[in-house]
Amino acid sequence: MLVLTRKPNQAIVIGDDVRVVVVSVDRDQVRLGIEAPREISVHRAEVYEEIKRGERRPKKATVNGA
Repeated sequence: MLVLTRKPNQAIVIGDDVRVVVVSVDRDQVRLGIEAPREISVHRAEVYEEIKRGERRPKKATVNGA
């Protein structure tokens, strides 16, 4: 596992197409913004596990909850 230190508004880049930005940090919670092509699925780990087990259907990607 690669461990990085980032501050709010700083980012990491994964490959050529994925960018993860630290939006905010508040006590024990970190908000991340993820910029990725629509054909790349992005899920929280617990949701991804439910999808793999067939307990949940993947939702279409939305931007800003729209």
